[in-house]
Amino acid sequence: MAPRKRTAVEPSTRVTRSSTRLVNANSDNPVEPPKAKKPKKTTAAAAAPKEGKATLPPPPAEEGKTIVIEHCKQCNSFKTRALTVKEGLEKGVAGVNVVVNPEKPRRGCFEIREENGEKFISLLDMKRPFAPMKALDMDKVVSDIVEKIK
Repeated sequence: MAPRKRTAVEPSTRVTRSSTRLVNANSDNPVEPPKAKKPKKTTAAAAAPKEGKATLPPPPAEEGKTIVIEHCKQCNSFKTRALTVKEGLEKGVAGVNVVVNPEKPRRGCFEIREENGEKFISLLDMKRPFAPMKALDMDKVVSDIVEKIK
């Protein structure tokens, strides 16, 4: 179908938002200014921490050593290996305290170390598909760390 031809009729007045503002601005009644946005409400728990609850992790036991496992959150394979090592160390050594990601982890990182000392495994800046980490035998890694701790 062909488009319709316009006939010569009086031009219609087009009403737009800007034209209505001009009309309202020229009239005797002033236009109400737009309302300001209300600030977002924060929850009471986020605004003020409760005194009864501690925000820091519990202090390490004086008897055992603290082992830190730092793993990247980029891929789930980091997490599964970290949990395997954590469970193995807790079963293998009595009184050991294992902490997973106490601080924000580095990207592409899988590291197992003592809290203030020796590094057992340090794989840094790995790129996908994370071959060095996937090549590790986690049972052997756990047994090596248990021997070094004892």
